[in-house]
Amino acid sequence: MKKLPLLFIFAFAALIYSCSTGEESTWDEYEDWRITNETWFAEQQNRTDANGSKYYNKLVPAWDTSQCVLIHYFNDRKLTEGNLSPLYTSTVDVKYKGSLYNDVPFDSSYTNTAAYGDSLYRTQCNQVIQGWTVALEDMRVGDSCEVVIPYTMAYGAQSSGLIKPYSALKFHIKLVDIPFYQIKD
Repeated sequence: MKKLPLLFIFAFAALIYSCSTGEESTWDEYEDWRITNETWFAEQQNRTDANGSKYYNKLVPAWDTSQCVLIHYFNDRKLTEGNLSPLYTSTVDVKYKGSLYNDVPFDSSYTNTAAYGDSLYRTQCNQVIQGWTVALEDMRVGDSCEVVIPYTMAYGAQSSGLIKPYSALKFHIKLVDIPFYQIKD
């Protein structure tokens, strides 16, 4: 019985130690990767096209004006004017390819088994990383774009498959349909 308080103190100390070394050690361990990804994202913000115009538009979510994603539309948006744009709770069908800042691919709807049609991925806008949510809500059915997402709006300090902590991500996304459009209350 005398060992029980000692065991409790040891367990508590181990818990405190593990909490204090978690994200801080990840921050230090991935410092070079994080800095490279932050630098690349900053370069993309200043990228220009052949005419000297900004290549990407900056999308700033109303709910956090300190954040942004970058978007470049491949299609003429005048052709999709009047088409539906998804809402936060809408279900969308998209085709996409995802890569890291250095163009290493990590995911694609083109290589996944498509339950909803040829290479389609179906999801709700509010069930994906924040950067996707911001981009999807700006898109219209029929739009194709490239989206650059900083790690703060992607997986942050977490890893996911080939995606390391603090990874900026690049996606090519085509919004094919909105099978379940939700009305704003």
